[in-house]
Amino acid sequence: MISKKTNIAQRSVLILFLLLGWGLPLLAQQALPSIPTPDNPPSSVRVNNIFIIGNEKTKKNIILRELDFTTDYEYDWATFIQILIADQQKIYNLRLFTSVEITPLFTSEREVEILISVKERWYILPSVIFKLADRNFAEWWTNQGRDFSRVNYGLRLSHSNVGGRNEKLRFAGQLGFTRALDLRYSKPYIDKNQKHGLAIRLNFAEQKTIPIRSAFNRQVFYTNENEEILRKNFLTSLQYTYRRSFYNFHFFTLGYNNTTINPDVLVENPEYFQSGNTKLRYLFASYTFRHDRRDNIAYPTDGEFLDVSATKYGIFFVDELDEVEVSLTANKYFKINDKFHFNTGLTANWFLSQSQPYTLVRGIGYDPYFIRGYELNVIEGQQLYTHKNSFRWKFVDWQVDVSRFIPVDQFSVIPIKLYLSANFDHGFVKDRNNIPENARLTNQYLFGYGTGVDLVGLYDAVFRFELSFNNNGESNFFLNIRAPF
Repeated sequence: MISKKTNIAQRSVLILFLLLGWGLPLLAQQALPSIPTPDNPPSSVRVNNIFIIGNEKTKKNIILRELDFTTDYEYDWATFIQILIADQQKIYNLRLFTSVEITPLFTSEREVEILISVKERWYILPSVIFKLADRNFAEWWTNQGRDFSRVNYGLRLSHSNVGGRNEKLRFAGQLGFTRALDLRYSKPYIDKNQKHGLAIRLNFAEQKTIPIRSAFNRQVFYTNENEEILRKNFLTSLQYTYRRSFYNFHFFTLGYNNTTINPDVLVENPEYFQSGNTKLRYLFASYTFRHDRRDNIAYPTDGEFLDVSATKYGIFFVDELDEVEVSLTANKYFKINDKFHFNTGLTANWFLSQSQPYTLVRGIGYDPYFIRGYELNVIEGQQLYTHKNSFRWKFVDWQVDVSRFIPVDQFSVIPIKLYLSANFDHGFVKDRNNIPENARLTNQYLFGYGTGVDLVGLYDAVFRFELSFNNNGESNFFLNIRAPF
């Protein structure tokens, strides 16, 4: 029997982990169970009813939206099993449940009822923001000398399932290196047929230290003598989503951006905004097509992902900015068996103009564009291409029962997965301006390779520990958070 004091202590530890954001990364993603099948399955089967259990908060129609089968229809058995496997993955990728299990229950030789059993996540998650302001851990550790003033801290409150309809509400208040307020709300379906959705975002940020340019393929930061605020940014956007089929999404975004800088910034870099003004204001519109058929969004091992987008910066009034950006991401994930898989991914980005305001500059080293082995560098330009590859072996797959210590159903079992990876990335950045001090890595073929260990976490948390080398003879140990692609 667990004493009252012990129970309070256990819950207190869990709450502390959640607030600090420490507990979640240690909880590995749940493996989806296989679909149970009889020894002698029929050639075809008809579905009579669909039952869902475990969805205490989530509305039934949110789960039914992901199903590719219906009642009172006869299916070939082999095809039906493949449908159930795909539907199980789609329901899990809603990120509403820690586990999803679909079981066909035979009521006669060729008739079944479907039982969908889910275990819901915690949807309201308060957490402390404590993260590095730099591009990655290696940048902070090596280039910025482990400076703890370059840390952002604050509070974040997330509700991942408002009203049980998969609506997302995010609020964050942040201090430190970047002071910011961020509010986001998304409603995936605003219509009865569950195809149309809306999302809105409001963001305000200000900084006393900002990157103003790059030199020798490293960011150059600037702070004036009086440590005044150098940059303020306000952003608001409205996004419309259309999901006609299960795996294809269309996003249309209209937004407004207003950035103001201190005049001292123009002294250091007169071309920071190109216009010579201290303000940059513009409307922008973008269209994105996304095809997403990954088995697990947080850490895919099977499937494919395609994302194509085009953005127009400057609408109606183009005096301050008139630019077009096009980007492409295409990833393929090959599952060899339960322990081995191979991932390959191509990313590309193009700007049409000769140069851009520094707030829009892209390049290898800026998320999501990278080549392993070049984490310490930024390679800026108007066109970039990267091709990433990883061969991975799952060498640890444990499930630890901690219900005696954490008597909360959502966290009673901690599955832990570790992958050993062999990596090879390569790419190219085209800089039309041919800046001499960055010429070592721009307009050059680049590649990096190495090995690493990935710790996969629940709630989209991934830790990657990698030793990487590049074609310039440099090597280093890198710690990264989130899946590489």
